[in-house]
Amino acid sequence: MSRYERFILIDDNEADNVYHEIMIERAGFTGEVLVFESGEDALAFFRSDAMQVPTCIFLDINMPGLDGFGVAEQATPLLADKPTIMLVMLTSSGSPADRARAATLPIIRGYVTKPLDVEGIQALMAEAI
Repeated sequence: MSRYERFILIDDNEADNVYHEIMIERAGFTGEVLVFESGEDALAFFRSDAMQVPTCIFLDINMPGLDGFGVAEQATPLLADKPTIMLVMLTSSGSPADRARAATLPIIRGYVTKPLDVEGIQALMAEAI
């Protein structure tokens, strides 16, 4: 059983989004998967949705326009009081500087290097709130 009812992928790379959506489904997740190809679109969704559904958000760092760190900073007041929301950086960057920066933002609760795999998703789904 998943602790999440929804996954959100925020990544400008369409191929990565398709792959990660497949991995989420293969992990046994049957809930809603939303995909946003820009940080601005994701923030607009966060502003319009009550975000009451237990949700895991995977956020890429390197995107044109507003990067993942900018999204996390702007999302903080929108998501900070939502205990069933988990924001995880999902990136191709293994950079220690990026990991350190992610650690300074309390809204970011995990850091995963692409690609997602079934076991990692299942572990997230099983984690206690």
